[in-house]
Amino acid sequence: MRREAIFVRRTPSREDGIPAELEDALRTHGCRMIQQAGVLLKLPQVVMATAQVLFQRFWFVTSLKHFGIRDIGMGCLFLSSKLEETPLRIRDLINVYHLLSTTSPDALTYEPMSYFSSTFYDYKDALVFSEMQVLKRLGFNVQVQLPYALMVNYLQIFKLADVPGVAQKAWSYLNDALQTPVYALFPPPTLATAAIYLTLRVMGIAMPESPEGDPWWTLFDAELEDIELVAAWILRLYDGPGGDGVIGAEAMLTKGDVRRWLEERQRAFETRLASGLAPSAFPLSVHPLASLTLQGWV
Repeated sequence: MRREAIFVRRTPSREDGIPAELEDALRTHGCRMIQQAGVLLKLPQVVMATAQVLFQRFWFVTSLKHFGIRDIGMGCLFLSSKLEETPLRIRDLINVYHLLSTTSPDALTYEPMSYFSSTFYDYKDALVFSEMQVLKRLGFNVQVQLPYALMVNYLQIFKLADVPGVAQKAWSYLNDALQTPVYALFPPPTLATAAIYLTLRVMGIAMPESPEGDPWWTLFDAELEDIELVAAWILRLYDGPGGDGVIGAEAMLTKGDVRRWLEERQRAFETRLASGLAPSAFPLSVHPLASLTLQGWV
């Protein structure tokens, strides 16, 4: 799989004028909300992981200008609970998302909304509609293969599964990668290999070569270019939010929030242009390897 084939430069959101950095931030925050909601609902990790993969896939066929990350996140988590045969009450899911959307992180208490309130019915309608849109726009292609078992099997092949910290760190990298688009762009063997690759480099553990002298990742039909791309996407999560005037994704949970932000940027652009000033351009799309160097890791 070549870089040109997997790096999506023009997603529907970019076509609608949403900068790459803002799209990435919204995708990441939406996945974090799914993870937080799943933890509060005491769901298995496989349910939360499947929901985040569906969430990432959705934004490759639909723009953030037309749907909000809160509603689609609810729909993906509800759909995932069905796919993984884990019962989940709509009432509980709505309460948790309402908590995450409206309550300050420093708040110690939360008062659930009335089940007869208009807000509750708005959330319920949004949940049902979002689940339907995910199914429709993904063409009912909602089967997800996760790389966790493959990663453990690969470590066992090289007798690394029992080395303290290795399996846990690789597992954590796979969990963090759910916040990036890589699960929608790469097959599970490449993801599992990339998690091991990153773990071994960080922990300073050398891998043996094959009898033919080939790199170890070729045993799993993975290519170094793809592995480095996945590793770079994961490492970007630890760099923190970017600048360029992009506001926090926490304030843009609905499509209305995104549209208002775009309108404000457009007005600012036109004002500067009318004043004869150089207009501030939208942040440019940045390839994940542009700011990270993995040379010398091989």
